Amino acid sequence: MKRRKCILALCMMISILFLSGCWDKRELTELAIISAIGIDRTDDGKYVLHFQIINPGNVAGGLQGGGVSDRPPVSVYSVSGDNLTEALRKGSMQVSRRLYFAHTNLVVLSEKLVKEEGLNFILDNLDRDTEFRTTATAVIAHNCKAKDIIKVLTPIDKIPSNKVNKTLGFTEEQYGRIVKTSLQDVLIDIASPTGTPFIPGYEMHGDGKVGPNMENTQATEPKAVLSADGLAIFNKDGRLDYWIESDDSVGAVWLLNKIKHTFINADWDHVKHAMSLQVIRQETRMTASIRNGKPHIKVRIEADGLIDAVRYPFRLSDPKVLLQMEKAFSTQLNKDISKSIEDIKAHKNDFVGFGDVIYRKYPKEWEKLKEKWEEEYLPNLPVDVKTEVFIRRTGLRNNPLSDKLEHD
Repeated sequence: MKRRKCILALCMMISILFLSGCWDKRELTELAIISAIGIDRTDDGKYVLHFQIINPGNVAGGLQGGGVSDRPPVSVYSVSGDNLTEALRKGSMQVSRRLYFAHTNLVVLSEKLVKEEGLNFILDNLDRDTEFRTTATAVIAHNCKAKDIIKVLTPIDKIPSNKVNKTLGFTEEQYGRIVKTSLQDVLIDIASPTGTPFIPGYEMHGDGKVGPNMENTQATEPKAVLSADGLAIFNKDGRLDYWIESDDSVGAVWLLNKIKHTFINADWDHVKHAMSLQVIRQETRMTASIRNGKPHIKVRIEADGLIDAVRYPFRLSDPKVLLQMEKAFSTQLNKDISKSIEDIKAHKNDFVGFGDVIYRKYPKEWEKLKEKWEEEYLPNLPVDVKTEVFIRRTGLRNNPLSDKLEHD
């Protein structure tokens, strides 16, 4: 028994030699936590990096805007270099702490940069960094520079990068015109043999000089406002191809099967936007077929919704009226989808994945099509669209209020 205790004690003492301890510890007081980065490009080809660094003492106790402070919750430092690595190293000349990217949740790329150089070099640098997370949201600064998005202070969410992320999430969920995209999603699209990447746009409205000041957060009507704005569509080389503005992007989001909630407006009896449907569920299915050596695509969309608003004296208690309204909503949705398809064909950019559907079902035939896909087959691709819309509820009332007033 005594021998066993000695052996156990010896093993425990030997095991201590293999404990790692805290050899790689990092104190919070030694780290500059970066919440967002922006990348611009100058006219002479240099890169300008903007670091949005959290000021912990100014954020504590009021992450959602509670408490008034005369100091900003974030600080922004800008450095330039001939490449991203040089600009990153130069950051140590301005910041007294080690730049820490593990909590970076937003990357803003300027429109000028992605037009001239594309995404490949930028993403290669970010993806190689073992500390940087590719789950960070990617946005393109539309009609402004990346620094404009990074520097603006927001009144509700103290940390501006959180405001951008939340806005994109809520817009995707409720409005259906934007798709929130991470760097990982972009990398997957670039590596795909058929797809091309797309990234949501973001824009600054108002006075860019007031935006970086605390004055912007203390006014009932901020002088500078950040808002989501359309989709940036890229080509296979990773360069910005064209923009789809917010009003025209809904059809593309339907085709991507990314709709969570949105609305459909339809006309009735010469009344424009006579009724509105709030979509609560939807499913988009795309199938492919090969006929006489040429590809064909079928798009089938089913949507459920509830009546959101009416500007016409409908008798919503009548099932026949509801059937007619469903047909009107289906017709309008079909128009939106068909318009987006024609736009995709005209730009010869298959970011919605028609080619991917063919590739998955006919991999051998795809090998023959892929070389001329976007130049020859996509512009002439027959796409059969069929939509079905079902009204599940009419809200808290059937007939509109005007009908009740006329009856009384």
